[in-house]
Amino acid sequence: MIDTHAHLDALDDDPAAVVARARDAGVTRILTVGTDVAGSRRALELAEQHDGVYAILGIHPHDAGNATADDVTEIRALLAHPKAVAAGEMGLDWFRDYAPREKQLSLFASMLEVAAETGKPAVIHTRAADSDTLAALAGFDGRVVLHCFSSPHLLEPALERGWYVSFAGNASFPKAVDLRLAAREVPADRILAETDAPYLAPQAVRGKRNEPAYVMYTLAALAQARNEDARELEQQIDRNAAECFGL
Repeated sequence: MIDTHAHLDALDDDPAAVVARARDAGVTRILTVGTDVAGSRRALELAEQHDGVYAILGIHPHDAGNATADDVTEIRALLAHPKAVAAGEMGLDWFRDYAPREKQLSLFASMLEVAAETGKPAVIHTRAADSDTLAALAGFDGRVVLHCFSSPHLLEPALERGWYVSFAGNASFPKAVDLRLAAREVPADRILAETDAPYLAPQAVRGKRNEPAYVMYTLAALAQARNEDARELEQQIDRNAAECFGL
């Protein structure tokens, strides 16, 4: 199994211990995410230190207020690393509004250019910004991953455009019926699973700090929602991730 989105640098525990627990649980690959330049450098360090760990490098919309053109240039350069598999997370967050919207839009456009220039998938963070996210992505023809999918209104255009849809632990929450219904609609070759660790621990371990080992609980919830065998869905997600991220 693969955890396609985790923040190993944000976990309280030693990353080596986290990776070991993941392997014990059957999670053999982890994509760790940088959300700014320093975090992206750290993601690459972790990828270099651990077999089966790869890096997604980008600047989060929350950091758009302080991001510079030089930062974007550095992310572009870091993406040349052989263990860098995607650009992101990038996007728009109108829910928290931690950064001015015009700066988020500008950074998103710049990061999409980086993804296009480097040929990397674009890993998208979008919250309360469905229409603006779609507009920003209208001219992008590369691979797209909707990370931590939580916007059912985006499902139809995502499927029309052939984007990957990645579900996190919140898909297992009792009230998240809309997410499980969405999971049923995603074609087999476009579904992914993630933890977004240390956030959004699945229902079975809710209240704990999330970690990559727990992606197995999300897998179980998705398999149940789709009425599929968990082992078969695990293998399908692994194939999807390999295709999407070039693993």
